[in-house]
Amino acid sequence: MKQLQRIHAIDGIRGFSLLGILIANILIFQYGMWGKDEIHYFNISQVDEWVYGFIKIMIEGSFLPIFTFLFGYSLIMMRNSLEHKKLRIKWHLFRRSLMLIIFGLLHATYLWDGDILLLYGGMGIALLLFVNRKEKTILIWSITLFLLITIMSLFDFTESTDDPLENINYEPYIETATEIYSAGTYSEIKEYRNNGEDPLIDEIGDKKLAIVFFLLPFMMAPMFLLGMYAGKRQWFLELKQERKMYWKGMIIFLPAGLALKIYGYFQHVGGAITIGGPILALGYIFAFGVYYSKSNRSHLLQSFENIGKLSLSNYIMQTVICTTIFYGYGLGLFGNFGVLWGLLLSIIIFIGQIVISSFYLKYFRYGPFEKVLRMWTYLSISNKNN
Repeated sequence: MKQLQRIHAIDGIRGFSLLGILIANILIFQYGMWGKDEIHYFNISQVDEWVYGFIKIMIEGSFLPIFTFLFGYSLIMMRNSLEHKKLRIKWHLFRRSLMLIIFGLLHATYLWDGDILLLYGGMGIALLLFVNRKEKTILIWSITLFLLITIMSLFDFTESTDDPLENINYEPYIETATEIYSAGTYSEIKEYRNNGEDPLIDEIGDKKLAIVFFLLPFMMAPMFLLGMYAGKRQWFLELKQERKMYWKGMIIFLPAGLALKIYGYFQHVGGAITIGGPILALGYIFAFGVYYSKSNRSHLLQSFENIGKLSLSNYIMQTVICTTIFYGYGLGLFGNFGVLWGLLLSIIIFIGQIVISSFYLKYFRYGPFEKVLRMWTYLSISNKNN
């Protein structure tokens, strides 16, 4: 029963995070990777501006860290399972990460440039250094890296006139992207996605951009490691007994994260948003723990669990659905749908995925992409190791 309870909680939080990820990503599907941060180019309505602010403060940058946390948590759970089955831990986890990299490359090349699977696969390999470490060591690394990020972000709390990113004229890039994504064929969009002009490369050059991408995993590492620590400590195993911890975490991290993100959004301070994003994510995680500890697995929680069990398949299907709606080879609504309607659409898509996932799980144990991932990880088509 304890094991089942733990799995239910993790699946539920994972499903919850997928909703937030979809809502955040809908801005990219609608306006492009650069347009979603330069929304004024699209002359949106006042209502859309309010909804845009809500997404920026409450959603963007705070739900992907939840997914990151759960990735680290699941890594430890799988490590424990492999140890119990007397299988080679690091070799199996390496194979799993390699398949995520392959999924990510295919996803980014043929479907969408907002892929996260490639990064997660790479981080999965890097995190092999920590899978057998003591929980205290993992926590120290997580806190240390977060403090370093915080110190670096403090420089963004003051106005700076020499930031090259502030001087980029995004308008020509946004105009080109809008034209191609809204009216282009699949081949034209694929060519632009993989070989089109990039304002960052044009402004700061390949070498500096490589440094930025090199630092990105370190920026995300604290939440990966904190998830591994939580897995080691077996959070969400004894939900009712741990309720006080969840209440304390929610009370501390929710207002702190919200305050930082509100300040960062309205004062245009990137450092506050960088710090506030994962802090608010922790607030959401603990809040979900409070809700779970008080609930007897309501229909809502079971719905989140069902979509969370098929998270990989649902994540990729979100891309297929949204690109078909917004890109030229589908309905071609790129840049013309509106932020409010985009938010409502993301909720409708998510509800549809809940219905389909709940029906699917009545007949199958794993989603199609989850099944391929497990087959490759265990080098077996049977379920005996699963």
